[in-house]
Amino acid sequence: MDGVATFETVLLLLAAVVALHALALKLRLPPSAALLVGGGGLAFIPGIPQVSFDPELALVLFLPPLLFEGAYYTAFGRFRRHLPGIIGLAVGAVVFTTVIVAEVAHMLLPELPWAACFALGAIVSPPDAVSARAVLQHVTLPRRLQALLEGESLLNDATGLTLFRFAVAAAVSGTFSGGAAVGSFAMLAFGGAAVGWVVGRLGVFAVKLLRDQTLIVTTTLLLAWTAYLAGEALHVSGVIATVAAGLVFGWHQHVVMPARVRIQGSAVWRTAVFALEALVFILIGFQLRAIVDRAGGLQEVVSTMSGPVLCVLAAILVARFLWVFGSEGVLTALRKLGLKVARPLGPAQATVMAWTGMRGVVTLAAALTLPAAFPGRDFLQITAFAAILVTVILQGGTLGLLIRLVKPRDTDPPPQVSLPEAEAAVAHAKLAAAEARAYDADGQLIHPQLLDQLRGRARATDRYAAEPDGFMDGIQSHFEVLLAAIAAGRAELIRLHREGRIEDEVLHDLERDLDLEEVGILFQRGAQVDLR
Repeated sequence: MDGVATFETVLLLLAAVVALHALALKLRLPPSAALLVGGGGLAFIPGIPQVSFDPELALVLFLPPLLFEGAYYTAFGRFRRHLPGIIGLAVGAVVFTTVIVAEVAHMLLPELPWAACFALGAIVSPPDAVSARAVLQHVTLPRRLQALLEGESLLNDATGLTLFRFAVAAAVSGTFSGGAAVGSFAMLAFGGAAVGWVVGRLGVFAVKLLRDQTLIVTTTLLLAWTAYLAGEALHVSGVIATVAAGLVFGWHQHVVMPARVRIQGSAVWRTAVFALEALVFILIGFQLRAIVDRAGGLQEVVSTMSGPVLCVLAAILVARFLWVFGSEGVLTALRKLGLKVARPLGPAQATVMAWTGMRGVVTLAAALTLPAAFPGRDFLQITAFAAILVTVILQGGTLGLLIRLVKPRDTDPPPQVSLPEAEAAVAHAKLAAAEARAYDADGQLIHPQLLDQLRGRARATDRYAAEPDGFMDGIQSHFEVLLAAIAAGRAELIRLHREGRIEDEVLHDLERDLDLEEVGILFQRGAQVDLR
């Protein structure tokens, strides 16, 4: 396929992404499942060009920005507080699932070498960050559960990819050392964290030096690939390096990044992440045709592989339930013995945790990198695709229903300062700063209207903090008037432009001011405005 044909195919895929995503929203289906199924269906249409991608390129292209963006917006305080539980899932659950899947695969297919069985387990064991965020952004979860799932999705790819590389090396060389594997994983993890910290700090330094907002936003995009490629070049975990860089940069961006850059950057990142996530799922769907053809056709796959594949899928689901509820049992027993290392999640949250385990791009990319002569290659690739298809559609499609059924409650202690109280504190800080600057050297008040406005705002936030529900009921009409006034101003601005009475530059400048004013009001009103 030449360059022009490749570009035309990418445009076709983007058009399919828009159509399938819009259809999924209309039918209230998970967009990731619609894209996955739609991509698989499109791949079998006669005349549609076969789309393939280099799996190593796919990891480098898609994984770093999605991991970086997820880490950038991670609630770092909760991430740090629940790090032991996150590591338990990202390392313990992945290793446990790998072992269970390997045992089941070897029992079903004794002719398959143990190294190949462990490679299969490593391929299908890590829940995918892309799949997880695609599903979690459409549901509401308790804070601790959200932190555990987000943290797991950021770190477990490193575990799965490390296990996979050791298993492939063992299958090729015929030797394996458990002690060497543990030591190597520790070096990869700590080395990746160190590289990511350095890249994150360099990003913060660069933002301080740069003045142009477009250059700053571009730099944030480059940080993701810089961290990943630097980690891989230094033979440590590029995944952990990317996550660490995102956490460091996300922690400091509130201080070093101007507000206008944050708004522009959020819009850029949101569009980029949407496009990358959507392309990942539709490309995964497109790989179905090539994988099935290599395995001998659909009839051959169904007749010879369906039984073992279904057993492996069952093992994946059962292994996660065993790990989650086994961990619950251990925590409960420790608390009864007086060791309050952590609170159990409880049956409702544990059920939701056990049901979240969607696989995605890392699983497919790892499967596609298997050498041509690798034992059981066709079976491993078919199983990998089936794991993605079943977990995204079955688990991702029913997660919302499960949450509504079990109703997990947020058992974390409430924050020391609530949102209304924090807003009141900010308003009083603004008022104090304005009062200190509202008078000239002779004590003459020179900004009376501004001072009255900020005092009114402080009084309003005090009432809001005292009685949030009652205050918001009364303030909604106030916001509606402001929004109507902005709409009228925008209509007048457009009328003047259409009549040729103002230049385009005037239109853009004043429209930007109205847009920022409207976004601020929508945030205050509590509307679901997401600039990410």
